Amino acid sequence: MAQVPGRSWREVMDTSHKADVPEGLWMRCPACEAMLYRKNVEVNLWVCTEPACQHHYRVSAQQRVEQMCDPGSFEPMWLDVSPTDPLKFVDLKAYKDRLKAEAGKVTQPDAILAGTGYVKGRRVTLACLDPNFMMGSMGSVVGEVLTRAIEHAHDSDLPMITVACSGGARMQESALSLMQMAKTSAALARFDDDGGLFISVLADPTTGGVTASWAMLGDVILAEPKALIGFAGPRVIANTVKQELPEGFQRSEFLLDKGFVDRVVHRKDLRSEIARIIDYAGK
Repeated sequence: MAQVPGRSWREVMDTSHKADVPEGLWMRCPACEAMLYRKNVEVNLWVCTEPACQHHYRVSAQQRVEQMCDPGSFEPMWLDVSPTDPLKFVDLKAYKDRLKAEAGKVTQPDAILAGTGYVKGRRVTLACLDPNFMMGSMGSVVGEVLTRAIEHAHDSDLPMITVACSGGARMQESALSLMQMAKTSAALARFDDDGGLFISVLADPTTGGVTASWAMLGDVILAEPKALIGFAGPRVIANTVKQELPEGFQRSEFLLDKGFVDRVVHRKDLRSEIARIIDYAGK
């Protein structure tokens, strides 16, 4: 073996000192377990780059807006609506402390980012839930901002687009959170009565009170591949009905087959599909 100048053969063969590799360059896909180059996954809209997998990662509301809207066209609204703790709720920790901890994870005050933007040149009102803030749970702020977005779409004669990614109603706000189900549904009913177009996109997961209210009220309901969509968890349902349930019965493909969603759309095709629906509806 050739001698490396200035180094003994023992030093050359020593593998305990590996070359410095910056952390975070690689990531493991939770679905296929392949090691992926993070930059490639980001460029691929946070979808696994393995052709046979195509796992859709959860993305923040800000990332979702950047993926769906034409570059630089999104204008956020209602960023002054912030959460409070009227019930002084405490479980393992105080709700007010949870809110402080969650605030550093996102760019908006709560689990929703809403505003206006353009999707392939079509102006829309867009509201996206953020799984990074208390798993996108719907509290008073989410309900209020979404209702304002629906009303803005109504007054401006714009299509209303939502992207749901949520664990459901926010436990820490109790009945105040549950009230948002009726509030948002009533706003959508008025919007529908006056001929508004509502396109609902369901991402993984869409569950609980979000599924039981506005997320399933779209004129057209789109879902990302293999998204978990349902009200209660599969074990809760199985224990309730006392029956063995079909494999994947809460995934978007199964719901498409049963008529609960209209189309399963890959993330890279969402913009084109939404633009096509808007044109078809004459909006």
